[in-house]
Amino acid sequence: MSPDLAVILANLAAAFFMAGMIWTIQIVHYPLLREVGADAFPVYESEHQGRIAALIAAPWAIEILAAITLVVWRPEEVTAYLTWAGLLIALALPALTLFVFAPIHRELSDGFITQAYQRLVSLNWIRTALWSAHAIVAAAILVQYVE
Repeated sequence: MSPDLAVILANLAAAFFMAGMIWTIQIVHYPLLREVGADAFPVYESEHQGRIAALIAAPWAIEILAAITLVVWRPEEVTAYLTWAGLLIALALPALTLFVFAPIHRELSDGFITQAYQRLVSLNWIRTALWSAHAIVAAAILVQYVE
């Protein structure tokens, strides 16, 4: 397997993994947060943050590193537009998470707050759309490479 193809496949696998995770969180996990109950919520929220972080750390790092690599060492078969689109999406996601979602999760760490929860669920559609878009871009990069 060529180094180009290995990076493209790593990018594809990581992007699809992260897209699948965010859809699961958006459709299954976040809606269930309101069912936890006030007494158990702070512990549940803390466990959620730790377990999700442990689960996504490696794929997320691979996604970002692969996106950077595809821009820096772009295979000639792949347009720069796609690699840059992938990188911009891949970099927007940690920024959004750090500056928008981490503060909401910190707010929820003390207990269920309806307004914070509603912001979390509604704003998370942005990350869901971005990770879905990155999966599509990653697939388009593979298609361009193999054609």
